[in-house]
Parts: sequence; C-alpha cells; structure tokens
Amino acid sequence: MIRRHLLLACVAFGLISSASRAFAQDGPKSLRAGIIGLDTSHVVAFTKVLNDPKAKGDLAGIRVVAAYPGGSPDVASSRDRVEGFTKQLRDTYKVEIVDSIDDLLSRVDVVLLESVDGRKHLAQVEPVLKAKKPVFVDKPCGGSLADVVKIFELAEKYGTPCFSASSLRYHPGVRALKNDQKVGDIVGAYAFSPSPLEEHHPDLFWYGVHGVETLYTIMGPGCVTVTRAHTDGGDVVTGIWQGDRVGTFRGIRRGKADYGVTVFGTKGIGRAEGSGGYEPLLVEICKFFRSGKPPIEAKETIELFAFMEAADESKRQGGAPVSIESVLKKASAK
Repeated sequence: MIRRHLLLACVAFGLISSASRAFAQDGPKSLRAGIIGLDTSHVVAFTKVLNDPKAKGDLAGIRVVAAYPGGSPDVASSRDRVEGFTKQLRDTYKVEIVDSIDDLLSRVDVVLLESVDGRKHLAQVEPVLKAKKPVFVDKPCGGSLADVVKIFELAEKYGTPCFSASSLRYHPGVRALKNDQKVGDIVGAYAFSPSPLEEHHPDLFWYGVHGVETLYTIMGPGCVTVTRAHTDGGDVVTGIWQGDRVGTFRGIRRGKADYGVTVFGTKGIGRAEGSGGYEPLLVEICKFFRSGKPPIEAKETIELFAFMEAADESKRQGGAPVSIESVLKKASAK
C-alpha cells in the first residue's frame, strides 16, 4: 500500500523534526544564508527581499551573504542566465561569490538550493545535509522521483532539516480555500498552470510542478491512481484520491497561460487565480530556518513527485491508469 512506501519518508520527517527542535533551541536569531545555483530569477527576487534593511517580521535578520553559481551547460535557461544573475548578486547586493559548495558552507548558517536544473540537486544537497545546514530545495526537488526519495533519505541519515516547495503552495488565495467554511469539506479540485517541457526532466517536473503543488495544497496526500491525456498543446492529469475524491491538473502549453484552482466542496465552489508572489514562500522559509521544522512533511513532497512520475508513465502507456504505489516501488528500488 501507499503508506508502506511512504513509511521511510515519515520516519525521516520524525527524525528531522527531533534534530530541528535542538536547532531551534540553540540556533541564533540572525542567520547568514547561502545560495547554491545562480541560474534562476528566484535568486535575485529572494535576495532583494531578504537583504532589504527595512525587512520586517519573519523576513528580518536573515541575510544572503554568499553564493555558488553552479549552472548547467546543456540547459539553455541555465547556461544563458547564470552569468547575469551572478553579476547582479555580486554588484547590486554585495553577495560574495565563492568557487565551491564547501567554501559556501564554511560561511553560512542556512542554505537556499536554487539550481534551476533538478538533476543537480541530489549531488549539491548532500554536502549541505552532511554539514547539518538547514536547507530549502527549490522546485523541482530533484531530476527524478528516485532523486527526490534519495534526498529525503539523506536528510534522515544526517538528521538535517530539509524541505521543498513551489511558491504556489503559499498563494494566500489558495490557502484560504483550504479551510473555507463556505466551501465545506473538499471533494475535488481542478488546478492549472503553465507547463512547458524541458528535455532533461520528466514532463511535469520542470514547470507543471507549480500547478501540481497547488493541487496538493488543496487535496493533500492520498492519491491512489493517475491518468494522463496528452497533446502538444497541453495535458490533463486526473488523480483518484482515497475517499473517492478527484483532483485534476491541467498543464497549459497553448493559449493563455495562468495559474489557478477551482475547489469543489460539500457546501460550495471556490476559486483562486494568479501566482501569489514569492514573499509568502519566503516567510515560510525564514520560519523554517529559525525553527528547523519543515512546514511540509517529506511524505507529501515525495507523493507529489510520484503523482507527476505516474503521469509520465500513464503517457507512456497510452493514457492507462497508473498507481502511485507502483512508481514509488520502482523509484525506491533504484
């Protein structure tokens, strides 16, 4: 059953939480943050907020002080942007640029793993976890489901707090729908987002993860089977959840692209649209860095990526239903 294959993630989360409590009790209020991977606009957006001398509340007191550029020569959106973002962090925000992850770790308390290429994350996060530096892993958590599982296994092994999320999970409008009394108990949801493809990643990992994260924010874990309809212009992926609930993701590649979700409840139907911005996610990251407690359980993140891997497998099988259990079993064997 699903719970059996997610048991390791649950154990990992429990052990990480224990280490987190110790960190929260003994850790400093002000923290030095380091960034790995300067090939995404997120690094500029995050640094601008965190290094603002007027930052208030949870955002105050955590400053980006060092960064390792990284980069992927075979991914155009990485290769063509890393130099510009590196220059911007160095010249505009006075962030020290270092030559290695080990050098970075000697200068910081916490880490933002921002490399746009998910294939890099497993190798880049291991020394961070080994050094016991709490780490946020930006989307996609890994370049494969097997990588995602391994990342959380390493977090358990080293007892280091770790979590991964899209900014869409903290969209204020989406989160408000989760407990909206006018909607009632949630019986289903229909989420959508842009979903361009990148040849080195499973189809939905690259950008569709935003909409899938929205879907999971509403539905939570518990998906059993996944079915995918695919065309060049888009995808429709339908999951059947425990309790006969239905969650659907539409990945947009043709026509107007936007983000949103429609939630179906026992009392009403609710909607939220737009991306929601980065600041709500940054607030959660800052809380995590100080408390050491991941805001999302590892088992949910693993299942979210299993949903997307099952969608790829359904595509390979001509749209046949694929169980979450089967793709988790395969990934755990690698």
